[in-house]
Amino acid sequence: MSIDYGKLFAPHQPATHRPPDFAWPDGKRLAFWLAPNIEYYEVDPKPNATRAPWPRPFPDMQNWSWRDYGNRVGVWRCLELFDKHGMSGSVSLNSAMCQHLPQVVQPFVDRGWELFCHGQYNTRYVFGETPDQEREHLQAACNEIAAFSGAKVRGLLSPALTYNVSTLEGAVACGLDYVFDLGAADSVLPLAVGDSRLLSIPYSSELNDFFAVVVGGLSAHAYVERFKAQFDQLLKDSEVQPKVVGLPLHPYLIGMPQYIWALDQILLHVKSCRDMVWITQARAIADYYDQKLDASGAHALSAPGVST
Repeated sequence: MSIDYGKLFAPHQPATHRPPDFAWPDGKRLAFWLAPNIEYYEVDPKPNATRAPWPRPFPDMQNWSWRDYGNRVGVWRCLELFDKHGMSGSVSLNSAMCQHLPQVVQPFVDRGWELFCHGQYNTRYVFGETPDQEREHLQAACNEIAAFSGAKVRGLLSPALTYNVSTLEGAVACGLDYVFDLGAADSVLPLAVGDSRLLSIPYSSELNDFFAVVVGGLSAHAYVERFKAQFDQLLKDSEVQPKVVGLPLHPYLIGMPQYIWALDQILLHVKSCRDMVWITQARAIADYYDQKLDASGAHALSAPGVST
């Protein structure tokens, strides 16, 4: 099976003319979902020829302990804030957390959050894996998460954002329904993968706290303003076509004392628009989108992107 990436998505059309047009539940036009990344990092992982796990020589205690801070301290600040605002979402989960730190994962399960696959460890990459190895990697992670939560795993964010040309086929082989790595639109996009179909749900990487603050150098104030600018523009755009805003977060960063207030401000802004915004989870977005496509008969893609 080989992918023609130029034909992976539905044909290009002006954003104002992309079918189908529908409203999210209760007539709302913008969907918002939280995506905290709950990750497990090894101090000394197996080497990968393509990517080093840490920026400093072994043992990189500075960076490793920072990640560990997220599971010791930051995640609890985030959970307290999510509870304060009455919000739940979809956890991007390294399955190793279920084995090593189940006490961190269980509160999300107890609160009814979705758990989706983010690989096994955030220090084990799919770069360089054969299609069979990658499929086994993803399936093992999905199985571990499903066994812990009691719910089918339906989504994939690739491990540490590492990808192969076989990743989409691997997602299909694992019985997944949607992926989050492809930032090609502000709305849900169907992907043709052989005779199967995946959905690409916006994960909004440009709002990712790590990329914005660490890579992009934004202050906490500037990060809040970036979120508001994107959210408000998509709320306006959603008058023409339904849109989606995802908020990728990392407790080791946004859960720090100097940044947690920024998350509070962001969630307050979302809640101030709740009459127009559907605050939900990724699985609900996928289910509702499929329901609307079934009703409209628009499931078929005219440009399949994978050939055998």
